[in-house]
Amino acid sequence: MTLQRRAAMAALLEDRKDDLLVVPGLGSTTWDLAALGDDDRNFYLWGAMGGAAMIGLGLALAQPKRRVAVITGDGEMLMGLGSLATIGMQKPANLAVIVFDNGVYGETGMQPSHTQGGADLVSVARGCGFATSLDVTGESGLRAVAGRLASFTDLFFARVHIVADDPPRVLPLRDGVALKDRFRAAVGVG
Repeated sequence: MTLQRRAAMAALLEDRKDDLLVVPGLGSTTWDLAALGDDDRNFYLWGAMGGAAMIGLGLALAQPKRRVAVITGDGEMLMGLGSLATIGMQKPANLAVIVFDNGVYGETGMQPSHTQGGADLVSVARGCGFATSLDVTGESGLRAVAGRLASFTDLFFARVHIVADDPPRVLPLRDGVALKDRFRAAVGVG
């Protein structure tokens, strides 16, 4: 069974705790997060393809008392694949990397991505040092990841299989300075 991406995002963050910072990847994960309602603890990336995981790592290291969830797509994760090795070496216990994998590059016309051709992100994450690397294909697995996300204390990776759909876009604020300033205020950095 493959999950609807917007419903999957809602399920993951249904019980979001105050200390959870979320970095969505470029495109659909940003729109799906914004569709849940804007939040100052969301750090939206505009034009930073492949950078979500490294932004998440930086936040996790700089804010060790907060949990950080990177929720991105397969295309962005493939572009920033080396970040998994860097994260695996650092092993921040307050970081989760969750990849919504629909097997296509949705931003450029739904061309097949490498995951559709056999690239296995779960094995790559495991090989890079993620002790917990999950492959989520249905509701029960998604609920397990959501439960873990509510109170995790160790680095983990999850690939969530989603359908390749294109629900209406919900665009959050696009002003980079305003996003930075409100995010810094939300985490208590002057």
